[in-house]
Amino acid sequence: MRLDAHQHFWSYDSGQYPWIPAGSALARDWLPADLASLQAPLGLDGSIAVQARQSVGETDWLLSLADRDPRIKGVVGWVDLRSPNLEDDLRRLSAHPRLVGVRHVVQDEPDPAFMDGHDFRRGIGRLAGHGLTYDLLIFPRQLESAIRLAEAFPAQPFVLDHLAKPAVRDGALEPWRTLLRRLAACPNVHCKLSGLLTEADHRRWSKSQFLPYLDAALETFGPSRLMFGSDWPVCLLAGSYEQAFNLVSDHIRGLPEAERDGILGGNCARFYLSRPPASPHGRHPVAR
Repeated sequence: MRLDAHQHFWSYDSGQYPWIPAGSALARDWLPADLASLQAPLGLDGSIAVQARQSVGETDWLLSLADRDPRIKGVVGWVDLRSPNLEDDLRRLSAHPRLVGVRHVVQDEPDPAFMDGHDFRRGIGRLAGHGLTYDLLIFPRQLESAIRLAEAFPAQPFVLDHLAKPAVRDGALEPWRTLLRRLAACPNVHCKLSGLLTEADHRRWSKSQFLPYLDAALETFGPSRLMFGSDWPVCLLAGSYEQAFNLVSDHIRGLPEAERDGILGGNCARFYLSRPPASPHGRHPVAR
């Protein structure tokens, strides 16, 4: 099965999505029918829909889309991990078979140590008991905190979104590459080959700019922990869906077929869709 591990849907409202540039290609509705027409020619069977707004209401909406469209194989939603009512939210939402994980927009948090917070970590400690993964949406400056988090919760599956958004536009590799290697040393962390187009100059990028970053990901995580993600429709700011797909598929062309199949869907299916059952007694992993 070929899968896109990272894409978004929204019913556009400037007040609800203030991060979307006004007048851009993103400032309109983007819905499952739009994506299906792009995936079919590339042989993709479906995708993981990821939250784009920090609202439980959006999570419910994404799950309702998944109820109507079998191509949405899973949803990574949002819950307030620091809320005293978190357990109630997780119990209700995780009852839906298409909820596969959660994400917080940590990249927008001003504190680089946000993920070290007691309440946030308490919330992370609840996820595995509900069979849920966690997506790390961060910038390179937050990688140190992500490493500490992954080390503290070795039973929690994590996946790094967009390679932590390295400085492709500037061509900078360090200290990002060294920190990526340290994060990859945690066997519970996977990584998405996604979001790189928009980290380059949107109008004047070339494939060669991305090679050092893709090489670093392959070197540190290895083919078995990498997965293709388009970051559609956000990728449209810099390129087409096909370009986002080809950036990854062309780069891995020299790998053995089994490894290519893993990156283009198999690893995503194992990470998100082979969900363990929730703990029958409500036990949760404890941070070390």
